[in-house]
Amino acid sequence: MGYLTTQDGTQLYYKDWGSGPAIVFSHGWPLNADAWDGQLLFLAQQGFRVIAHDRRGHGRSSQSPEGNDMNGYADDLAAVIEAFGLTDATLIGHSTGGGEVARYIGRYGTGRVAKAVLISAVPPIMVQTPDNPDGLPLAVFDEMRASLAHDRAQFYQDLAIKFYGVNRPGAEVSDGILHQFWSWSMQAGLWNAYQSVAAFSETDFRDDLAAFDVPTLVMQGDDDQIVPIGNASMKTAQLVSGAQEVYYPGAPHGITATHQDQVNQDLLTFLKS
Repeated sequence: MGYLTTQDGTQLYYKDWGSGPAIVFSHGWPLNADAWDGQLLFLAQQGFRVIAHDRRGHGRSSQSPEGNDMNGYADDLAAVIEAFGLTDATLIGHSTGGGEVARYIGRYGTGRVAKAVLISAVPPIMVQTPDNPDGLPLAVFDEMRASLAHDRAQFYQDLAIKFYGVNRPGAEVSDGILHQFWSWSMQAGLWNAYQSVAAFSETDFRDDLAAFDVPTLVMQGDDDQIVPIGNASMKTAQLVSGAQEVYYPGAPHGITATHQDQVNQDLLTFLKS
């Protein structure tokens, strides 16, 4: 565990566990690399080298005033890959992190990439536009920004409920998971989290997805209340040639926690294929 410094002076916190084929993880908003711990531990124990960094403005990384957009995030991911001299790495992104992975491939290609995994990811594009009529209205994201600015602490508590599907009958989510989500979220700088809303909601990743030419796995719960599956993974799978799809019936957005064992096994199967 340590820090690396990007070209614009931003310090990125990272963790680097295990040895073997490299896997690089990009986390969701507004969390940090700890959100991957359940996958990092499991895959490190299975003979992989696992690397995860806190996105700029999140967790233990610098709260940079600039670069809080998908191009900036992709450039930071490139800096991580370059710093460790990785080749044939698998890139795994959850939610906003899935957009980060997509934009990285769109900007840098797959010369250093062996496989890609997009979990509950924001591509192809979340917001409603004339050519994306199934997207969420811009007003949804404007309301998110207003809530962040007014009382981000309460906003994050409310967000955790939908993130993990606690409002669904029969949901079994511990208080610890909810508290941990709030704690991680509060580590993100308000400026950075606020700017990131536009990054994950308004970025069009369709051209980025067209650049995917490596084996790709798309995973999502079909009761995702944060990133609607019909406008996300299902469309992404149509845009990425040969993409494999795994969907979890009744599962929420935060499947890396609520369905950790299933996700881990499906990741291992894909990684070894």
